[in-house]
Amino acid sequence: MSHTEFMQLAIELAYENAKNKKGKPYGAIIVKDGQIVAKGVNEVLQTHDPTAHAELQAIREASRSLGTSDLSDCELYASGEPCSMCLSAIYLANFKNVYYAYTAEESEEIGLGTKYVYHQVALPMEKRDVKLIKLDKNPKQKNPFVLWKEMNF
Repeated sequence: MSHTEFMQLAIELAYENAKNKKGKPYGAIIVKDGQIVAKGVNEVLQTHDPTAHAELQAIREASRSLGTSDLSDCELYASGEPCSMCLSAIYLANFKNVYYAYTAEESEEIGLGTKYVYHQVALPMEKRDVKLIKLDKNPKQKNPFVLWKEMNF
């Protein structure tokens, strides 16, 4: 199949998801060696999980089915331009190529954009709406970072 055909499938997933009122109009497909290894649709409305975006659902499925979190030998086809959360997961999964059809601006036009998050993340931490507050650690508590380092180095 061609890039265009894979994209058409991702868009069809998005269309059917919206048509059947199962979620927002987003679909994603992950391909390895020309074969579809995972599909995902936006399930935020169904699951009440704000992380249940199509790309993340597909990444979760691909990682489970392939037995690895390293998807560097896969390609992702997303009906819409990935939001900042999905883009972070795309980087963490080591994708090299991500293809999309609808832009972030087109999502904004129908009230589904995430431009606000991109704007917030670009701000210095002290100017963001969500405050990250570091608390002191208990020095008597076992340190999971030390354990991880000891077990993995």
